[in-house]
Amino acid sequence: MTLLSPGLVDAVARWLDHLRAIDGTAPATQMAYARDVQGFLAFMTGHMGESLGEAALARLTVSDMRAWLAHERGRGVSARSLARELSAVKNFAGWMAERDGFDATAILAARAPKYRRKLPRPLSEDAAKAVLGAVEFQSDEPWIAARDVAVVTLLYGCGLRISEALGLTAAAHPLDEVIRIRGKGEKERIVPVLPAARSAVADYVDLCPYDLPPEEALFRGKRGGALNQRMIARAMERTRLQLGLPATATPHALRHSFATHLLGAGGDLRAIQELLGHASLSTTQAYTAVDAARLMDVYRSAHPKA
Repeated sequence: MTLLSPGLVDAVARWLDHLRAIDGTAPATQMAYARDVQGFLAFMTGHMGESLGEAALARLTVSDMRAWLAHERGRGVSARSLARELSAVKNFAGWMAERDGFDATAILAARAPKYRRKLPRPLSEDAAKAVLGAVEFQSDEPWIAARDVAVVTLLYGCGLRISEALGLTAAAHPLDEVIRIRGKGEKERIVPVLPAARSAVADYVDLCPYDLPPEEALFRGKRGGALNQRMIARAMERTRLQLGLPATATPHALRHSFATHLLGAGGDLRAIQELLGHASLSTTQAYTAVDAARLMDVYRSAHPKA
């Protein structure tokens, strides 16, 4: 970050430390935030024609912020990505405001461009059940077939991310009625475990040819190392082709299906937020749009045409 005052360089470093230590922000998210804020500060340095320090940053106007937003759109940044960049910049400015009484009004008042949030693409209940029944036939080795069934059952039955399922250690077996999951940003949540998931994991452990020390990965690859996500993606792809499902039938679609089907059965939105580990309720609310869209499809197909 050339032409930034030492104080501002130090402020960025301490803000990143704060994200890591206090907010528990994931490393990949920290890196993205750092790039976004550094890019913003670099633009403002050139835009204002002076070495940028906290005092110069406090003099930014709404017009300056609009100039940055226009510059980002001009170089092809999508509305969604620009909204993420602005979120990072606001987070940094807000932190400085709390720490130093920094006047961040112009930055915090900037509005992100509107974009249409992509809706989750869940499977139907019948399709999800079909996946659970067919995935075991994608491998000729019984223990690998049992492993894949156990993983996809955790994704659909517990709403886990694939990284969360594969992050389980052997100490988690036998699964209790609830498990403690460490998700994004190192945030922990408690997730109920259905009997079908406990049974599927137990079947896999019984057949697994490798020793499973408590501190090591529960799910293993063919050669005994920790299971790679790509192996489950491939099993899902073969299952999808066998069943004639769309390309959106991915491992993550099972997590979407868990949330959508739970909501359709009358699940409470706040409770679903907790089960999924979403930091913001707005993320979980996307499933209400999915459910409404599904109801409209049913309505259109069933309603008599005039």
